[in-house]
Amino acid sequence: MNIVACMKRVPTTELVAKVGADGKHLDASGVQYMVSFYDEIAVEEAVKTKEKHGGEVTVLTLGPSDAAKELRECLAKGADKGVILTDDSWSDRDAHSTAEALKAKIEELGADVVFCGRVATDRDSASVGPMLATMLGWACVTDVVELDLEADKGTAKREADGGIETYAFALPAVITCQKDLNEPRYAGLKGIMAAKKKPIDESPAPAASNQAEVLALELPPARPDGRILGEGAAAVPALIDALRNEAKVL
Repeated sequence: MNIVACMKRVPTTELVAKVGADGKHLDASGVQYMVSFYDEIAVEEAVKTKEKHGGEVTVLTLGPSDAAKELRECLAKGADKGVILTDDSWSDRDAHSTAEALKAKIEELGADVVFCGRVATDRDSASVGPMLATMLGWACVTDVVELDLEADKGTAKREADGGIETYAFALPAVITCQKDLNEPRYAGLKGIMAAKKKPIDESPAPAASNQAEVLALELPPARPDGRILGEGAAAVPALIDALRNEAKVL
């Protein structure tokens, strides 16, 4: 089975964000990066699928050449090769442009199934996976928490507002992965050493075809300082008044 896992390089969750001088981007000075959390789940499911059905796992990303660091982490966990669609202006791309670039490479790779994280932990749009499936003309199941694949079809359970939905679909397909689907493995020393020898291919990303543009970037307002309303049962009336008239949650 030819398996592709899409991975995005995102700022670490410990980042103290600062707006850059242009007012449209994060200040990149001192920013450290990591594999987006849900993409770790996508890579794990891709490797598990290879272990069950055989085949090869390619981890595909769009970004700078420096994303090789994150790709090596994925290779250390069992993926076979990495591909970077290089674009130093990758953070300026919208979801449509990103999906379009990934789609072209996935067609070239001849994938049978593509795994994506349900959402990237930086922009939180949850749109690249479904857009990618639409452009490819493939089936798509999002927010998957349980998956069973066969040679040319599969069934998946996904989280929905009303409970768990079960779908049957034909391959090829795009699956976006929710956190309960699996527990990503840690890379052992053997995997880390092997990853150094696995291939990473770099090729220029297609020109951006954005449909959206960032006009301004602002940090959320600082939270007001907390205050003590009293002690014990005597503080309850003041607490209820504050929740009702200030926070307006009652």
